[in-house]
Amino acid sequence: MVAIGNIVIPESELVERFVRSAGPGGQNVNKVATAVELRFDIARSPSLPEPVRERLLARRDRRITADGVLVISAQRFRTQDRNREDARERLAGFVEHGLHVPRARVATKPTRGSKERRLAGKRERSTIKQGRSRQDWD
Repeated sequence: MVAIGNIVIPESELVERFVRSAGPGGQNVNKVATAVELRFDIARSPSLPEPVRERLLARRDRRITADGVLVISAQRFRTQDRNREDARERLAGFVEHGLHVPRARVATKPTRGSKERRLAGKRERSTIKQGRSRQDWD
């Protein structure tokens, strides 16, 4: 079970697969499946409120498949338990990101001074470039 704020994700919604890790561990790495691949179906999860689900699915994250399944791979540590904890912490962080509603952007006009500075810069650049091209070699 993973708890994030007022959202609780039960064990039944998490799919864990243990695979061989590529990290530290010497010969142990070739024998023991310590890496964890955690899968969480964002699109079909009944524990996520609809606005949070939409925000999470709208994120452009390479860990989300086309079906809306979040795949987290954890192999930082040498033990399966620690990698499992790490994967769950990363899932909690990901879901927590979806809890925050982004503030709407307020459109603003550029100030008169900023317009003048921009145009002055353009004029300056223009004169520099004109100076490079117009050369009388007579």
